[in-house]
Amino acid sequence: MATKSGKGQDIELLGAEDVAGLLGVKESTIWRWCREGRLPCLKVGKRWRVRREALEDFLREKERSSTLVGQLGSFLRVPDNVLVIAQNLDLLHRMDAAFFRVGEARDGLLVKFFGGENSPEEELLSRFEDNGLAAGRLKREGRLLMKPEDDPLEGREDQLGRLVEEEAGGGRAVWASFDWVLQVDLETALEQQRRLADLVGHRPLVVKTAALEEVIEKWPSSALRRAQSSHSGTILAYESGLSLSRSAPMPSL
Repeated sequence: MATKSGKGQDIELLGAEDVAGLLGVKESTIWRWCREGRLPCLKVGKRWRVRREALEDFLREKERSSTLVGQLGSFLRVPDNVLVIAQNLDLLHRMDAAFFRVGEARDGLLVKFFGGENSPEEELLSRFEDNGLAAGRLKREGRLLMKPEDDPLEGREDQLGRLVEEEAGGGRAVWASFDWVLQVDLETALEQQRRLADLVGHRPLVVKTAALEEVIEKWPSSALRRAQSSHSGTILAYESGLSLSRSAPMPSL
């Protein structure tokens, strides 16, 4: 659809369906972005329209922000077991989506365990879409599994172990994400992380466990060191920047 500007120039306006197809997201996601002001939209009658030029600017901005995926892609390996500490919930969701985008690019099976969160499945899928992961498509294709948990404090390693065994024949790595948004008992969390670390070993498995800073801020420094020692890498995600580190054996003299 084209219209004339005040200077007589053609302005191409795209409908929500067209924009959704170009971005690989649901049409409802485009409507929400328009309402929330994330995407510069115009209301023409009862329908949202997007200027092609504005869409191109939006895509360029997304490309600049996609460096998070690039940094994680350079950092993560198979197998791997990393701990993420996020400053806030928005950063935690961005890290989750970026982690799965790296796994998608490497043709992995993506598995989201969400018993430790206070958001329903549909909301989590929506957040994935907002942060550049085509969650709806991946779920339809069977490449993204959403796993609710009756008790996130028990049995995570058993569920994950079964998935790894099922995928072993196809040679596909499993990329699993666990998040702690809710408060968790210190000793329980540390024991769970120890069992997950034992599971990773040399299996084709990448595990990311993320927690909000406020959830673990009351832990003593000794407990945080124990948590870090149960992982092969640690990622600190703050609005001011990203810190990625790996533990290494103490070298000999």
